[in-house]
Amino acid sequence: MQPVQFDDAETYEPEEGWRRVAMAGSEQFSFEWFEKPPGHSSPMHDHENEQVCLVTEGELTVVTEDDEVTLGPYDSVLLESNEPHRVENTGDERAVGIDVFAPGRSFDFWLDRE
Repeated sequence: MQPVQFDDAETYEPEEGWRRVAMAGSEQFSFEWFEKPPGHSSPMHDHENEQVCLVTEGELTVVTEDDEVTLGPYDSVLLESNEPHRVENTGDERAVGIDVFAPGRSFDFWLDRE
């Protein structure tokens, strides 16, 4: 067993108010808790990992090259491997969610970007 206490977990803040916390995971899958302030959008990007994004608070709009969907609490979406996408907080309040990646990844994905 490998427990991860939220307050002790590795944290990364790519931009002010956009925080990600690495939860328990492995090379096969990883979980990241995240929060986004109103109006914040990640850049359009893709990665080799499949991704499930689950919203727990607020509202997020997930945009791909072909579609977009707005998610509320307990809604989720699957993003396929190498599918370009961005995630935007289109609500008036902080949005909180969980991302699951398979295979697992580290914060190096964001740190190694130009």
